[in-house]
Amino acid sequence: MNTERILQDYFSILGVCTEIFTDPVSLGCHHSFCSSCLQDFWAQAKNKNCPICKRKTSKDIGVDFSMKELTESYAGRQRSDPSDEAQVVCTEHLKDIKWFCKDEQRAVCHVCEFPHHQGHTVVPLEEQVQELKQQLRPDLTALQARRRRHQELEETYEAMVPHLKGQWVKTERRIKAEFEQLHQFLREEEEARVEALREEEEQKRKTILLERKTLQEQIRSLSEGPSAVEADLQKDGLSFLSASTRSRTSARALLSGSDPQLLPGALLDEAKHLGNLAHRVWEKMGQRTTFSPVTLDLNTAADCLSLSDDLTSVRRSDVTQKVPNNPERFTRYADVLGSEGFSSGEHCWEVEVGDHPDWVIGVAKESVERRGECTAAPDNGIWCLSNDSGKYNQGTGETMALKRTPERIRVQLDYDGGEVSFHDPEDMTLIYTYQDTFTENIFPWFSIGAAGEARTKDVRVYGDSSRTKPCKVM
Repeated sequence: MNTERILQDYFSILGVCTEIFTDPVSLGCHHSFCSSCLQDFWAQAKNKNCPICKRKTSKDIGVDFSMKELTESYAGRQRSDPSDEAQVVCTEHLKDIKWFCKDEQRAVCHVCEFPHHQGHTVVPLEEQVQELKQQLRPDLTALQARRRRHQELEETYEAMVPHLKGQWVKTERRIKAEFEQLHQFLREEEEARVEALREEEEQKRKTILLERKTLQEQIRSLSEGPSAVEADLQKDGLSFLSASTRSRTSARALLSGSDPQLLPGALLDEAKHLGNLAHRVWEKMGQRTTFSPVTLDLNTAADCLSLSDDLTSVRRSDVTQKVPNNPERFTRYADVLGSEGFSSGEHCWEVEVGDHPDWVIGVAKESVERRGECTAAPDNGIWCLSNDSGKYNQGTGETMALKRTPERIRVQLDYDGGEVSFHDPEDMTLIYTYQDTFTENIFPWFSIGAAGEARTKDVRVYGDSSRTKPCKVM
């Protein structure tokens, strides 16, 4: 028996398993074992006696540094001499083993063991090795793909942190600008709102950082997995056979479970802090102020849209906005939602479109498609009126001829009555009415094209026109 075989047998026979020591530890009786194997043995035996001499362990186990050094040295010698791994020899006939029995799942010597495998499926060893490698490679590919998905999500969270900070700074500046118009005794109200903003930013930043930290830990695990599989794929013969099961088990354990999902609601709810801010504050003083029934949700706006500071107007921008790819955002079309949805009652608002040549306005259900193909039609949860250079259309594809070109469009939603209607508020001429049944929250919805040479660049939301009777609000 050669020296390598003697060392292997020595490192194996001392433990409770038949493998080379992994993380060797030593008991008070000086017997050494794999740390994990010892814990498994104790769990089954329901005691903490030495598996060899049965002596009760009276103190904590410690790392066997001498044995650890020996086993690591031996493992290093094995890795440094790949010819030893590839050479598989029958100890009785001193001949290379080149066959594998699929029934018994082990390599066999064609001289001494073939008679015992009559009727079994026996294939060349290299054929089996290649087959197992082929089975393992998809796991490696899947592991690498999962790691990439984790990294992409982690990068998105990384981008959210400065954006969140920017939202905080920008929103604070707007709040302060509006409060400067109020009287001195309103300063306390201003500070209270700034503090609420700070607390929300801090809480959401902590949530993002925690999710990011979790992803980083998972990425580290997923980074180690492919490396181990790649190392095993470099092996051949019995060495690979003994490692393949472990690699597949390890790889599939890492692949188990669902992919991570980007958390919704990770960004600041700017509308909560800014929507109708001046009106709500002035109401406390019994004074009148301008009220907008709809404020736009910046976290849903496509990156090609630019919103006004007070979140009541939107335009198609020439510059792509640097915004996170959060779940609420529209990414395929130039769309944006109102900040608040409706689940009952009657609601109305007016949209100033001026001579803007390319717009679609109306309402949409909360679950409307935000990333893929989605025609603006009731079947897709959008009830709208569109203008394409003077050609007016509604979601069913019907072109309409209007008596005049309206500069404002009045949108009326009767949720309980299942009706959405569009009027010209100049004389309350009905343009179009949808009849449907609503089963989820309905939000104001806008899709804006390029203004071109038109005077009107921004599409703006207003309250009820003073010339018309306001709709009821429940």
